[in-house]
Amino acid sequence: MSLELEQAKQRVQQLRAQIEYNNRLYYDQDAPELEDFEYDALTRELRELEQQYPELITDSSPTQKVAGTPSGRFPKVTHAIKMESLLDAFSYEELRDFDRRVRDAGIDPEYVVEIKIDGLSCSLEYENGELVRASTRGDGVVGEDVTANVRAIKAIPKKLKNAPEFLEVRGEVYMPHAASEKLCAEQEVQGLAPFKNPRNAAAGSLRQKDAKITGSRGLSIFVFNVQQLRGATLSSHAQSLDYLKSLGLPVSPRYHVVRDIEDAITEIEQIGQGRAGLDFDMDGAVIKVNDFAQREQMGSTNKFPRWAIAFKYPPEVKETKLLNIEVAVGRTGVLTPTACFEPVTLAGTTVARATLHNEDFIRQLGLCLGDTIQVRKAGDIIPEVIAVTAHQEGAEPYRMPSVCPSCGAPVVHLGELPAEGESGDKKPRLEAALRCINPECPAQALRNIIHFASRDAMDIDGLGTAVATQLVERGLIHSAADLYTLTREQLLTLDKFKEKSADNLLRALEHSKQNNLDKLLFGLGIRNIGDKAAALLAEHFGSMEAVQQADIAQISAIDGFGGIMAQSVVEFFQKEGTRDLIRRLAEQGVNMRWTGQPKTDRLAGKTIVVTGTLETLSRSEAEALIAQNGGKASGSVSKKTSYVLAGAAAGSKLTKAQALGIPVLTEAEFLAMLENPQEDEA
Repeated sequence: MSLELEQAKQRVQQLRAQIEYNNRLYYDQDAPELEDFEYDALTRELRELEQQYPELITDSSPTQKVAGTPSGRFPKVTHAIKMESLLDAFSYEELRDFDRRVRDAGIDPEYVVEIKIDGLSCSLEYENGELVRASTRGDGVVGEDVTANVRAIKAIPKKLKNAPEFLEVRGEVYMPHAASEKLCAEQEVQGLAPFKNPRNAAAGSLRQKDAKITGSRGLSIFVFNVQQLRGATLSSHAQSLDYLKSLGLPVSPRYHVVRDIEDAITEIEQIGQGRAGLDFDMDGAVIKVNDFAQREQMGSTNKFPRWAIAFKYPPEVKETKLLNIEVAVGRTGVLTPTACFEPVTLAGTTVARATLHNEDFIRQLGLCLGDTIQVRKAGDIIPEVIAVTAHQEGAEPYRMPSVCPSCGAPVVHLGELPAEGESGDKKPRLEAALRCINPECPAQALRNIIHFASRDAMDIDGLGTAVATQLVERGLIHSAADLYTLTREQLLTLDKFKEKSADNLLRALEHSKQNNLDKLLFGLGIRNIGDKAAALLAEHFGSMEAVQQADIAQISAIDGFGGIMAQSVVEFFQKEGTRDLIRRLAEQGVNMRWTGQPKTDRLAGKTIVVTGTLETLSRSEAEALIAQNGGKASGSVSKKTSYVLAGAAAGSKLTKAQALGIPVLTEAEFLAMLENPQEDEA
């Protein structure tokens, strides 16, 4: 092998690893690290190397297959018609090359140019006009059944008028900008990391386990393709879009038929100029051969149709002057800096603020007040500072405040204990974020109260973000304990609050006093302690008093707890403000004891992985039964796994268990084991 080929092979391997990693983040976890243009650059480099060295092409290369995999969270669906990806172009010359390839195939084309919506690709199937199934793209061949969630989206028709016998369409589920901004604002108030852009918000919302959450997120869809059709005949793409619109389906908002590639390029330029006025995200424009017979003649590669191409617009970057850095305090006390700069127009809107994340990010950029900075919109929606191009003479590096901007208490980088297995003499690691550790900090009060009332915590129906904000701003409450002193008269002073709303909230508050201890522990917002860890604490110690008195060693002894989590619990309950809060909650009658079913040892020492869709139990119910009977519910299969409890569409976990020779249980066998544990030992 020549030196050049060997170097190319190494680079191809690096690129494939990077792309596959980012594919998992983008398609499977809805949490990308790269901007689209950065990801596109990697893909483009890989494609060019494979074209130069075709002997390096493999079937498993990201250039040869559709990205994304079914998550296993939902039942799998095998698509009758493959849901393909599109070949990307980044210059007009590449579009002209595409046109030459079409004409070289002996086709005199008519093109349809349409907007490329940035969302989550989804298939909708209708039988005699009734929506019977919805599924995600997945890897193009196998996707996820999300029918229940799609039915909860108001914008998607559940019944079509004048419908054919059978119709399968492909569309893009998206989140309008207004809905995205509302959701991100709610997440920030609750101390949660907001979705990076509307595409991630749409994907994360569509994949919710609770369809009610999906329905509340304001999702919509644009349908852009007919996958299957029985009961009608169509001959072109433009005709199909007109037909879908007549059935009541929301189709691509702008599509034009052109006869020439130069006319297509002109249309793409016009789409680009108008993108700022859209209420949804777009990540390009698409050119498609209009005639279906001509499409059939051209065919597809393993990944792309040869009759279509997507044009990607370059990201817009502007220079401006950094005027100030404002620092806000979140629910957990984290200080978040925000850049304030001279207003600039990006993607059609005026922006003057952008998050700076934390002190490390500011230090890496070398920010000083008065700097000339570069700003762009991540995903064309969220402003971010990406670079410093010039400092003012005598500029000093910006330093984060040493005291909380809200309460004046000292702020610190909290240390984390060495990970389990590390030597005890290692110094604690300091986290990047600065925190205010004053539990009485007013900036944290609102976020703490919203978290306390949330569904997975105390589940106080009717006490959402808007109501909590009014209560705090009017001085009616300052902590979670104050919620239980509210009166009907006080609630009636709130905007849009009538007698029925006040009475319902008071009933919800009274009902929440009977919640089990784990709900209260989670509602307290202890750092590093989620709902499952709160349940482990409650079950193990049995009472709030015992949890308060436990030391790090006692808490670390709980299966599933580590030193960092134990330290967080101990530090939380050592604070005077915490002790006062617990005392006041107890005085108001809030339950302080674990009232769950006692544990058995029927599954003691057993690690069980639940996968697939069970007949009568949800996955969380099955995992709760495992824990209740002394076993450990794990999310991954390994040699240490005792059993795999498998339902329908079990997928890769079942395959791995079979390869490792791990016993596989049906739901009936699992329930029988709980009734007769001795049979397992026979």
